[in-house]
Amino acid sequence: MSQVEVRFLGSGNAFGSGGRFQTCIHVRSEAAQFLIDCGASSLIAMKRFGVDPSRIDLILLSHLHGDHFGGIPFFILDAQFGRRTRPLVVAGPPGANARVRDAMEVLFPGSSQVQQRFPTEFMELVDRQEITLRSLSVTPYGVIHPSGTPCSRFGSPVAAR
Repeated sequence: MSQVEVRFLGSGNAFGSGGRFQTCIHVRSEAAQFLIDCGASSLIAMKRFGVDPSRIDLILLSHLHGDHFGGIPFFILDAQFGRRTRPLVVAGPPGANARVRDAMEVLFPGSSQVQQRFPTEFMELVDRQEITLRSLSVTPYGVIHPSGTPCSRFGSPVAAR
């Protein structure tokens, strides 16, 4: 069995109470590096704690509140200017692609229309339906947390068989 490292880069609330970064959990194994959630302050947290954003293969989104997905526009723009070529998968509740694109347009008009140097694929997660993302098998489990879209917690992501 391969070793897995989990780092909580951010675990604060939407308002940064106590100076903590918003939700961002970094998981690294031999198979992949990925984030669970990517709050608005996640890119800052990644850089502060020495996590190279260009090495992230996948971002799993539990739900679409800004403190859980609001860092993706910054992540994508940083990747574009950083000359990323590695593909990126963003997997979350239905509507994640549209919500991220809308956020990009609000923050940086025209940015969602720019041809990226790297492929970005958005995938929708369905409650209790296992999905293989890159080399990981992920199962979302619905929870009650009003955010305008379904919310999930994740079963332990494991290397695909």
